[in-house]
Amino acid sequence: MAQLTILEFPDPRLRTVAEPVTEFTPALRQLIDAMRATMYSAKGIGLAATQVDVHQRLLVMDVSNEQDDFQVFINPEIIQRSGEQIYEEGCLSVPSIYASVKRAEQIRVRAQDADGNSFEKDLEDLAAVCLQHEMDHLQGKLFVDYLSPLKQAMVKKKLAKQRREATASVA
Repeated sequence: MAQLTILEFPDPRLRTVAEPVTEFTPALRQLIDAMRATMYSAKGIGLAATQVDVHQRLLVMDVSNEQDDFQVFINPEIIQRSGEQIYEEGCLSVPSIYASVKRAEQIRVRAQDADGNSFEKDLEDLAAVCLQHEMDHLQGKLFVDYLSPLKQAMVKKKLAKQRREATASVA
């Protein structure tokens, strides 16, 4: 399966608000398969379509240790949330950067599957964090937006340095 390119912060395309998915076609299934391959290859636990420059309300995730609980959420919306937790988050679009973010501890999400069937699911702990994180992407928001302006500037500098070093090692 073809791998997709993951956009990296501060790419402005990451700020695009995703549109609802209205057509459940074979092309959508191909996109889901490509996102699955990309997420697993990058050793991630979640990936939003926005991160691969597809601006549709679609995300995939698998928070299992065995990578055997692949889930698809199309047009997700959180309909209930409770509790609160602080979790050290990372992001495939912000490589090697981690920060503590406050999120709901338990959520109930309503979404559609790859066939367009609606479902509701209760998530907690890491699964709840992951879904909230990926849903932020669909709104054009990144976990670094929860950081202070000073920390955001430090993240940009660190990522720019990583890119320079990666480019220098290839040359």
